[in-house]
Amino acid sequence: MTPRSRPGTRPASRSADEPRPPGPPPSAARLQEAAVAHLARYATTEAGLRRVLGRRVDRWARAAEAFGMTDLAPLVAAAKQAAAEVARAMAAAGTVDDAAFAESRARRLLRGGRSRRAALAHLAQKGVGAEVAAAALPEGEEAELDAALALCRRRRVGPFAAGESPPELRLKALAALARAGFGRGIAERALEMDPEEAETRLLAFRRS
Repeated sequence: MTPRSRPGTRPASRSADEPRPPGPPPSAARLQEAAVAHLARYATTEAGLRRVLGRRVDRWARAAEAFGMTDLAPLVAAAKQAAAEVARAMAAAGTVDDAAFAESRARRLLRGGRSRRAALAHLAQKGVGAEVAAAALPEGEEAELDAALALCRRRRVGPFAAGESPPELRLKALAALARAGFGRGIAERALEMDPEEAETRLLAFRRS
């Protein structure tokens, strides 16, 4: 785990393009500091924080390898274990709250026009467990309809279109809603809704 050099020789002075010494692997204390700094700027889950800290360890490992250090696997494994323990401790202390993250992110996703299915996939990607994610999202056709209207508003289709939509544009709108995860029945209800009713309903949805 030392730079490649002949024994008994002093290393030559480092040029500007040579890799810098990476220092010791990230300790639990350094990872704790990194976690606090990250949480001060971003909301995340326990799994998400573990990934952030793991990437910090990976960056150190790449720098160490570039510098010529060897036998890195045990050091990397120990640092990754420390990263997992830091994330777990912050979750146990309530500093990281998967349920609160899921509820906040779910509201934002639905108001942005994400279907329940798409929102579940997004939360899973962020490390939220299936049960926690499902509990954070409202169930039922009416909630799904509200989200579909939000997407229609963003795309200016259906009741939010500038004028009458020809059949081919309606088909494209249906396809867009389907790709977003909305069922055919919900998509048709959203596209056929009266413009005034749609605006009123969407306003109430955003205020809820």
